[in-house]
Amino acid sequence: LRFLIGDIRDRERLAWAMEGCDVVVHAAALKRVEVGQFNPTEMRKTNVGGAENVVWAARRAAVQKVVALSTDKACEPANTYGLTKALAEDIFLSASRERGGKGPIFSVCRYGNVSGSTGSVIPLWRRALEQARIVQLTNPECTRFWMTLQQAVALVMRTIETMQGGELVIPEL
Repeated sequence: LRFLIGDIRDRERLAWAMEGCDVVVHAAALKRVEVGQFNPTEMRKTNVGGAENVVWAARRAAVQKVVALSTDKACEPANTYGLTKALAEDIFLSASRERGGKGPIFSVCRYGNVSGSTGSVIPLWRRALEQARIVQLTNPECTRFWMTLQQAVALVMRTIETMQGGELVIPEL
């Protein structure tokens, strides 16, 4: 493992960072729904442009496997975040179809909310309950798909081990 600072919007830096790598897990994204609603252009540049840059850089660096992390919000998207992640999925899946007989294979892992991760509502809900306040929901009709951090990591690792290229991997309920 190497830990490097960079920007997903900088494809030259990505290609340099990927030199000598066999596997890349693409997890960079602007993920906050409300941020995307107020900044759709920036979210597009990061989530869609970043995905394009990862594909380009992985090809240039001769990476073997690339897995993009996505979200349940990419299925029938209702906001900017979901729309940009749906486009990023398409970029990865089409990159695998376009590769011919050489170059990296690309797959996507799509899952829901990782409990306790950055931006998770669980700490907010816990504080509200501890303070006997009302627990706020965005939409009471909304379905939430939860998994632990360990389940999320296991899904990504299993995808890396079994991928043939072009898969959209969704955890079983």
